[in-house]
Amino acid sequence: MPSISVIVPVYQAEKYVKKCVENVVKQTFSDWELLLIDDGCTDASPAICEACAAEDDRIRVFHQERNAGVSEARNRGLREARGAYIAFLDADDRLEFRALETLWCLREQSGADTVGCAHLNLSPDGGTSVEKLLPAGVYDGQGIREGIVYPLLGDRLRVPVFNGFIWRYLFSAEILRSANITFEGAYLEDELFLMEYFCNAHKLAVTEQPLYRYLLNPASATHKYMKDFMQVFGRFMERKEALVKKYGLEEARPQWRENSNWAGLLIAIGNEYARGNDKPLSQKRKAVETLCRRPEMAEAIAGLKPEGLNRNKQLVADLVRGGHFRLLTQLYRLKNRI
Repeated sequence: MPSISVIVPVYQAEKYVKKCVENVVKQTFSDWELLLIDDGCTDASPAICEACAAEDDRIRVFHQERNAGVSEARNRGLREARGAYIAFLDADDRLEFRALETLWCLREQSGADTVGCAHLNLSPDGGTSVEKLLPAGVYDGQGIREGIVYPLLGDRLRVPVFNGFIWRYLFSAEILRSANITFEGAYLEDELFLMEYFCNAHKLAVTEQPLYRYLLNPASATHKYMKDFMQVFGRFMERKEALVKKYGLEEARPQWRENSNWAGLLIAIGNEYARGNDKPLSQKRKAVETLCRRPEMAEAIAGLKPEGLNRNKQLVADLVRGGHFRLLTQLYRLKNRI
């Protein structure tokens, strides 16, 4: 049984997957297995994956006949994984070459069931920035809730927002299986996965070393127009509500619903004015007004005044609270050159 299972969802990744595999093969820690989950690719990715597996028996490939999405690909990886610990890697990202060794040693030295690291953000223009997870140290159950669970629950507005990235952790397979923790959906799925996992984890060790290289991809799902965003967000809130009840999180952040709905509303507004939405500007404005009249959004607008957002989102929030939808539309028209 390998110590670490590295799970990589693969979809139309023929430009990246071979280098991704090479990155894992060159790790200074060698007791791993690599699970490549072909999520219904129609390019050369499946053949590349099979060729890589033929060269190293630590690599296993699983093919899904149709594109089921990143959540199901990761779930397939979890079902097939043999390792005691789980790491996630995206096909277009990279691990530092000592990443697995550093995380494994940190886990052994600290006695933690989970370890995490900082990461390096890489922008298309070559810019880089380090994003920390938490200050280096060892956190008990309460520290984990204060540092991860509660920020994911109800601190979704004030900058800096805690990001729900799953690939900066080494997870316990035992915790995942005993609590039956899986992914659902194609948007915000990481946040709920982390919330539930860390409601079950007991000890987390963190290093401030940036061990993961994250490529900021302007073509990712978070930058595209989503026609069904509110349906997706509604399901996200249903699942979040269930986690709050299951793990007794209500008292920690009494206004978590308003905070989360405000965050979702700001995303929904930006989504409505995205370039991929072909509706006329007047219809977009009416759609935004309708969004703001939804009972859960109206309650958030009336009950919570957002503060501490970045400049653009703060402006949007202030215009929404003031009912200035025509001005809001014109600002988005200029911003997106609609």
